[in-house]
Parts: sequence; structure tokens; C-alpha cells
Amino acid sequence: MPTQSNRLERLRELDSAPIGRLLWKYSVPAVVGIVVMSIYNIIDRIFIGHGVGPDAIAGLAITFPVMNVSAAFGVLIGVGAGSRISIVLGQGDKRMAEMILGNSIVMTLLLGVFYITVFALFMDPILRLFGASDVSLPYAREFMMWILPGLLINNICYSFNNIIRSTGYPTKAMLTMFIGAGLNVILAPIAIFWLDWGIKGAAIATDISMGVSATFVMWHFFDRRSTIHFTAGTYRPRVRVLLPIIAIGAAPCIVNTAGCVINAVINNTVYRYGGDPAVAAIGVFTAYTSLLVTFVIGVCMGMQPIVGYNFGARRYDRLKRAFWLTAGVATLVCALGSLGGCLIPAQITRLFTTDTDLLLAGENALRRTTWMFWAVGFQIVVTNYFQSLGEAGKSIFMSLTRQVIFLLPLLFLLPERWGLDGVWLSFPISDLFATIVAAALLWLEMRKITRLRMAAQEGS
Repeated sequence: MPTQSNRLERLRELDSAPIGRLLWKYSVPAVVGIVVMSIYNIIDRIFIGHGVGPDAIAGLAITFPVMNVSAAFGVLIGVGAGSRISIVLGQGDKRMAEMILGNSIVMTLLLGVFYITVFALFMDPILRLFGASDVSLPYAREFMMWILPGLLINNICYSFNNIIRSTGYPTKAMLTMFIGAGLNVILAPIAIFWLDWGIKGAAIATDISMGVSATFVMWHFFDRRSTIHFTAGTYRPRVRVLLPIIAIGAAPCIVNTAGCVINAVINNTVYRYGGDPAVAAIGVFTAYTSLLVTFVIGVCMGMQPIVGYNFGARRYDRLKRAFWLTAGVATLVCALGSLGGCLIPAQITRLFTTDTDLLLAGENALRRTTWMFWAVGFQIVVTNYFQSLGEAGKSIFMSLTRQVIFLLPLLFLLPERWGLDGVWLSFPISDLFATIVAAALLWLEMRKITRLRMAAQEGS
């Protein structure tokens, strides 16, 4: 049975263990866990593409921005709470950490009931808004109606898994994700092919798998042996607890919400210039790049407790080392992804379909959108670095640069001149501009951290 000294040791290592070893310990389980989590969507696309057809992939692509709205609420609480808990544990305030935990579960449930109700009442208009055609709408509607109950479960699983990691249990966080994804790999083909439930079967398999994962996540926080756990008197929402959570979580929330707007614009634009095959190609592009981005976010999840704790403890040298090591890994991952998209786009697309039209559309989309993707990892790490420090304003601004400030205007301007190719070219151009902004903001931030480190050294 874990003792008090064992629980404290989990936190002390954030202050003293070598950064490389620490980042490895926290990042590997986070990467495995979140990549496994993203496999839910990839499994659905692969099985649906081969079991139902390309029109169903187009329908599934339409649901992606709708599900991003749900995910936005999840990261608002999960990322904000995880970052705040790391910082207050670094300051030695365990009671506040448990207050954050209790407030977080209440807000997650309230937000979940809200958005599920809205989606259920206005399903068809929302799907039309995000680009559903007469062909893709029936598939999108069927999938969403069955996946709706699982969206709240998904948020509980993702958000509180992040908190498990932030409190010193990276391996347990990974295993909870593994359980659900492994179950989904088994259930999805059974539901789609053997039971012949089609796209509905993919949603039901995902719901069941998420439910199992969420059960294991919640069990951790009801266990009083955990570093922090659910405690009486922590559930009543308090402004002083929720405001910092929302401020930090606002950046990734905005990213997901902006992604919904961008996806709506993209889906409608590509349908205008390329029809349903182009919309299905967006589904392939999204699945591929999301897997890479998910990997990077997993590394950032490993960085977050290290940076947050050491910022709270004023260990600025360790904070900087953690950032640069994370940035290097993220850039390498995205560079490999960029090479894959440019050099073997046909092979990647073939994972999802054998349809000739979709193969051509997916190959063209991947080759034209990913040649600047190598820089995306650096942008994500910079954004997450600001989140880990509680720098809400900078994190929110960085979150907006790539998708809203640059990509959205380009999506309106370039297709008017170059049609569908203009849509694809908007992505690498926005990546270039966003990278320049990230580098400038990081330079200013590192100068500030250097001044704080010098002041801390003089004070000691």
C-alpha cells in the first residue's frame, strides 16, 4: 500500500530527477496513451471506409468538427486543471489541488449535459453548417446520434487522465487509455462487419470502450491512497478555483473551437470545388495529421507537470531544459510526418480506402498540405509551454495564430484564385507564418525567464 512518503516521492522527483529521464518517464506513457486515444477515430475511419464506403468516410469527416466542440469543453477543464494542480503541488498546497479536482468534475458534468442537449436538439442544422451534403448527411446523423452519450464519457476519460498524469502517475494514465483503445479494436469490427451495424456500430463500440476507460480513471480518484483524491467539501464551484482553470484551459479550448470553425469552412469550400471525394480526402488528411499532432501533444503532456512544478518551485534552469528537449522531439516527429505526406501519400490514403476517386483526392491533398508540417510541432510546444506557466494570454494568442489569424483568411482568398489547390496551399502557408510568430514570442519569454532565474539566484 502506498505510504505518505511514497506519494511525496512522486512529487520530489519533479524537482530533482534529471530532465531527460524525467521527460522520458512522463512523456512515453502520455504519448502512448493519447496516441492510443486517437486510434479510436482512426479505427473508425479504416473500418468504415472498408466496411461501409467512401460516402460514409465523408459523413464521418463532417462529424469531426462537431466532436471537436465536445473536446473543446473537455480540454478547457482537463488541461486547465492539470496545469493548475502541477503548479499548486509545486507550491506545496495539496488542499487546493483537491479543491481543483472536485470543482473540475462538477464543471465537466454540467458542460457535458449542456452540449449534448444542444447537439441532440439541432443535429441536422449543425451538420449542414459543417458541410454535410445530401449524400453524407444520413451517415453523419446516424453516427452522431449514437456517439452523443459517449462524448461526456470521453471528456471525463481525457480530462481526468490528464490530471492523473499531473499528480505523478504517468504509467497509470497510459494504461487507462490502453484499456479502452484495445477494447475498441475488438468491438469495432464486430459491430461493423459481424453484426452489420455499419457506421452506428462504430459509434456504439467507441461508447462502450470509452465507458470502460472512464471507469478506471474515476476509480483512481476515489482511491484515498492516490496523491490527491475526491474529498468532501471540494465540489461546490468556487470562482477563485475555476477562474485560473478556465484561463489556462482557454487556449486549447479555443484551438478546438477554432478547429470547428475552420473545419466548417474547409468542408464547405472543398465540397464547392471538389465534391464529396474532396470532403472524404479531408477525413484522410485529418486522421493522418491528427495522429502526428496527438503524438506531439502527448510529449507536451509529459512536459507540462515538469514545467509547471518547477515554475512553482522557481527552478527555472530545469524549466528551460524541459522545454528545449520537448521542442526537439516534437520537431523531429512532425518532420517525419511531413516527409511521409510528401513522399508516400498514396500509401497513406490506401489505409483508409480502395476507392479510386478517394485515392486520387487523398494523395493530392496530403502532398500539397504537409510540406511545411515539420514546423507544427514547435508551434504546439510553445503554446503548451505558455499553458504550463499559466500564461493564459500568450497561450490563447498562440492558439489563434495558425488556425484563425492565418489559415482562415487564406481559405477565403486562395481558393478564389486556385480553386481546390488553393485550399490545400492554405495549410503550409499558415504553418510558415505561425512558426515565425512562435519563434518571436518564445525569444521574448526566454529573456524573461533568464531575468527571473538571475533574480532567484541573487535572492538565495
